[in-house]
Amino acid sequence: MKPSAKKTWKSIALSLIALWSITATLYGQQRIKVDGVAAVVGDYVILESDIEKTLIDLRNQGVSEQDINRCQLLGKLMEDRLYAHQAIQDSILVADDEVRAVGDRQIQQLIAQAGSMERILGIYKKDSEDSFREELFKINKLRLLSERMQDKIVSDIEVTPEEARQFFNRLPKEERPVFGTELEIGQIVKIPKAPESEKMRVVERLREIKADVEDNGASFSVKAILYSQDPGSKSKGGFYSMTRETPFIKEFKDVAFSLQAGEISEPFETDFGFHIIYLEKIRGQELDLRHILLIPEVPQKAIDAAVASLKDIRQQIMDGKITFAQAALENSEEIETKFDGGLLRNPTNYDTRFELTKMDPSLYAQVSKLKDNEISMPIAEPDPRGGATKFKILQVSNRYEEHQADYARDYMKIQALAKTEKQLAEIDRWLKKHIADTYISISSYYSDCTFANNWRKE
Repeated sequence: MKPSAKKTWKSIALSLIALWSITATLYGQQRIKVDGVAAVVGDYVILESDIEKTLIDLRNQGVSEQDINRCQLLGKLMEDRLYAHQAIQDSILVADDEVRAVGDRQIQQLIAQAGSMERILGIYKKDSEDSFREELFKINKLRLLSERMQDKIVSDIEVTPEEARQFFNRLPKEERPVFGTELEIGQIVKIPKAPESEKMRVVERLREIKADVEDNGASFSVKAILYSQDPGSKSKGGFYSMTRETPFIKEFKDVAFSLQAGEISEPFETDFGFHIIYLEKIRGQELDLRHILLIPEVPQKAIDAAVASLKDIRQQIMDGKITFAQAALENSEEIETKFDGGLLRNPTNYDTRFELTKMDPSLYAQVSKLKDNEISMPIAEPDPRGGATKFKILQVSNRYEEHQADYARDYMKIQALAKTEKQLAEIDRWLKKHIADTYISISSYYSDCTFANNWRKE
């Protein structure tokens, strides 16, 4: 933006804020609010409606009205805008295709929860899918810019063992954190598979559908609604919009990006089953496609065999003929864990320990009643993404009872806390510097607010 244009924009923003302040004053104690400018941060304007939308989102997430403070919300919105504003100044880029891909995933999740786009539009009070996508795009663009800026601020921060030790020693003994009971969990997995004859039946069915569309003009969308077993796209006629960054399985993306517009792929296999893809449109780096997923049926005898195998492995471990770790290496069909003795990794920090109070509820239900080194009976675990159901046996191999932080025992957690403290200090320094250097104006309606940061530059 040219300096003259920026000055004009800020003059307009100031006029809007002045108008809003006059309106608030005229209404006196009633403090009746219309949509107006709450604040300006750099090139970003925060409207009263932005605060209202945030309030609605928080309420929908179950946040208590008593915990919602408009001043705190405005402070958070200003902070997000400052990060995004500076990201643009620093030439941090977020591709539009990436933003749209994020929005597509969110909409797919919302449809899965709400059941239809019409219900979503009603919840968010939008007249059309296009207007909803446009607003989602703006929100996600700002969020991604803000996140990239924050990542850049703290990207070079590391904590040495000496800094971690100093951090720990600074904590008064009575203020040292208490870590809840933690478990190490191992698992051995068997995944029953469909026979080759069943796979060929599914492939042939997909070839028939492909031929009917290509040779007879049948609707791929209707075929997807009738036959696809993908719960995320079936109701939309198999539709997905995706880029290279969209987190689809590699085999699916490889096929999708090999097609020409209007082309239908040959049947191909992924962990979810067999697919065909119809590439509807290419928009730059983004694809509009439809697909049909058919899942080969796993016969009961394959399931029974997997369960029987796990029971046999369990008995061998209990009889001392083999250790759990050896059994996992030799028998487990889960690549991610078998070479690590079957040990699960905590997705939050990639550690082998799981804190009971923060554990995924389904995993907690499976292990909460197991004693140390006890091995569960086979447990069925359907894939929430639609893949094959797997069967597993679990063992709690180590239990760490609730305890106050100990430097030697909890070094990794203490180092992480020290790093967080260092990152927060760097963020605080960054905010102070850029608040001072950035144009900021706040409506007088919020004159009584006490902000965590010095937004008024007093």
